[in-house]
Amino acid sequence: MNVGVLGCGSWGTALAILLARNGHEVCLLGRSDDELLMLRNHRENLRYLPGFAIPEGVRFQSIAEPLESSDLAVVAVPSSAVRSVINVFSGDHPLIALAAKGLEPVTAKFMVDVVAEARPNSEIGVLSGPNLAVEIARGIPTVALSAFKAESAATAVQDAFGCGTFRVSITDDVIGVELAGALKNVLAIGAGMSDGLGFGDNTKGAFLARGLMEMARLGLAMGGRIETFLGPAGVGDLFATAASGLSRNYRLGRCLGQGQTLEAALEEIGQVAEGVPTSEAVQLLARRHNVSVPVFAAVESVLHGKVGARKAVGLLMDKSPKVEDFLSPLES
Repeated sequence: MNVGVLGCGSWGTALAILLARNGHEVCLLGRSDDELLMLRNHRENLRYLPGFAIPEGVRFQSIAEPLESSDLAVVAVPSSAVRSVINVFSGDHPLIALAAKGLEPVTAKFMVDVVAEARPNSEIGVLSGPNLAVEIARGIPTVALSAFKAESAATAVQDAFGCGTFRVSITDDVIGVELAGALKNVLAIGAGMSDGLGFGDNTKGAFLARGLMEMARLGLAMGGRIETFLGPAGVGDLFATAASGLSRNYRLGRCLGQGQTLEAALEEIGQVAEGVPTSEAVQLLARRHNVSVPVFAAVESVLHGKVGARKAVGLLMDKSPKVEDFLSPLES
């Protein structure tokens, strides 16, 4: 296939490497002239994914430059940049897979809806799962879900990415897959906070369990399916993101738990942490659908300076849910 990958950060670069290894013609598109020059000269992403050679067949180009039509376009920029990027992305691209995991700031729109506004004639879906960029580049085995309303589109993306180390399944639960991929980033920040505060695995396990149930409850209210949240795009991605030092959201949370300010933590990480803007969007969605999300509210409160991390944990412990609160999503 002829594939265009939008975004030359760690995630976009890892996906371009994977696709090229699968034998596809790949063009990696970026926004920074300096970064594109570095990629061309070194054939390695020295800033975001050092140590991994980019196959010779991969081309590099500015997103602002006209791109010939592709069989598949993969959007791998931060969610806050999706709208601006897709609006300047030229060419005919009938199939678009979103690898961005987040909700649009302010509007709380899904990324598929944002892209559909600019590309109403394209088949648009999501690729998501427990997929850390460094491990993808290393060829460490994992799985993902290709979520599209049309089975033919989901299968095409499955065929493009699927290989011996990257097993892809298909689903039509686009809402569930995209929401799970976005919300797990917020929970990963909370998990990092717990570790940064010096709490143990019991605390983190309890926090993630409650957060998962809130995520599933909100997803069901919005039309997602419970099996999506209990599968690779839900539990799988949550575990990978909330337990790994490779996760920028987890690292951000750990810095906050150790007493750093949000600004200092973001500067130390040096990359976008999707869970920060998503934490606000979750509150908007929860109000729209009348779903209680105290765990997500606690993380959002810490991120925006409303309460300290240790105080937030204490507030959550004072509001232990009933057994019925855990079971209700499964009974819906």
